[in-house]
Amino acid sequence: MLFLVKLFPEITIKSRPVRRRFIRQLRKNIRSVLSEFDGELKVSGEWDSIEVDTSNTDPEVLRQISERLSRTPGIAKFLEVDKFPLPDMDGILDLAKRFYAHKLVGKTFAVRCKRSGRHPFTSVEVERTVGGGLNQQIDTAGVKLVDPEVTVALEIRDDALYVIREQRAGLGGFPLGCLDSVLSLISGGFDSSVSSYLCIKRGLQTHYCFFNLGGRAHELAVKEVALFLWMKYHSSHRVKFVSVPFENVVEEILTKVDNSQMGVILKRMMLRAADKVAAKLNINALVTGDSVAQVSSQTLANMAVIDTVSDSLVLRPLSTTNKQDIIDTARIIGTEEFSKNIPEYCAVISNKPTTRARLERIEREEGRFDFSVLEESINNASYQLITDVINDGKRAQVEVETVHQIDADCTVIDIRHPAELELKPLNPSLSNDATEVLQIPFYQLRSSFHELDKNRRFLLYCDKGMMSRLHAANLLDEGFSNVAVLDLSKAAGSA
Repeated sequence: MLFLVKLFPEITIKSRPVRRRFIRQLRKNIRSVLSEFDGELKVSGEWDSIEVDTSNTDPEVLRQISERLSRTPGIAKFLEVDKFPLPDMDGILDLAKRFYAHKLVGKTFAVRCKRSGRHPFTSVEVERTVGGGLNQQIDTAGVKLVDPEVTVALEIRDDALYVIREQRAGLGGFPLGCLDSVLSLISGGFDSSVSSYLCIKRGLQTHYCFFNLGGRAHELAVKEVALFLWMKYHSSHRVKFVSVPFENVVEEILTKVDNSQMGVILKRMMLRAADKVAAKLNINALVTGDSVAQVSSQTLANMAVIDTVSDSLVLRPLSTTNKQDIIDTARIIGTEEFSKNIPEYCAVISNKPTTRARLERIEREEGRFDFSVLEESINNASYQLITDVINDGKRAQVEVETVHQIDADCTVIDIRHPAELELKPLNPSLSNDATEVLQIPFYQLRSSFHELDKNRRFLLYCDKGMMSRLHAANLLDEGFSNVAVLDLSKAAGSA
């Protein structure tokens, strides 16, 4: 099967040296992503288009090759074609009839011919001759130049004729490896996943930086999203996945910073850390999933204050995109199901968050922050090639037990934020005098859990159960066997 790859139009307007460099890189990328299907694959082409020739005739393999091409940045569209030495007009008609006769019976049709090179005829003459001949020799419903049921697609390039079987859209953008790298701050949610995809689509080599607020289970879930994006859209290049432990940073913010300023300060801490990670990887730009005014930290005033801590360029591909459009894009690219099941960590969202942060106020609040905690988190960051993440994903994930009532020999740990405890205290009628109830915010749980009695059974509780499940899984993964999740959603009068 022969595929004729058409370049993303913005490649064709580059200078000759740049255009040739981009095409060489695209050829290299195509070989890289398709080599597993055909080790003898031929990829050629220097200027207008690229030919991908495979001797494999297995329909399933050809389908997979087609899918890979549709997800490779730099390709505007590609055609499944049959290539012949250019015949005379009668020969062109015969070939068109051979490939399209079965499709034209009883259907309206039009002939479309694209032509490049020097020839004694025009594209219109080919269309008229072939169209008239097909209409006479086949029982069609007639020629219809506007919205025909079947389009007979031909392409003539110098001394070659291409009869087009099928045409598919590509991803567009520039070939990976031609532009600079970026570091995407990925949480696994809709926004950061889609913003990462948009950078890949544009041709930016996208590495991933994750700020871990929820333990190993959360990290594995986000790694799954990053791995999915890499395997589907930019597997031609290896990239890094960086995980920065941020629980202690969150605890420092929650205990030292004024409530209304916490969200902005957390984002500033993340940018500071990402800046250091990017510098270590020789990357000059950061990517976030911010959309203007979607949440309190994403007002123009707040984003301006947040960006002052970064020496890197901060890109926001979604800055003017509506949330529903973001979700729709996630559905199209395949990350929606991942993101739906990853909780948003709103650990430091304030009750009355500022929407017009003032730099002097923020800097005053940060004066109470122990920056050695941030430095420790940055120093403890783990760096993995995305290919190594595959091994993480294969590890067995722990099973978290869930109970719906409190036994006398259990200790309940309410891991909610102190502000949540005030608004919705745990209903005392759900426990008894023999039940111990501890209040340990989730951000302190990991550091204090080892101090508790290992002979007791502990039930972790939070409103929706997501945070408690993640932290229970993390504790179980670290070797604690006396942990379960308390789910009171089915209990009468539950909080």
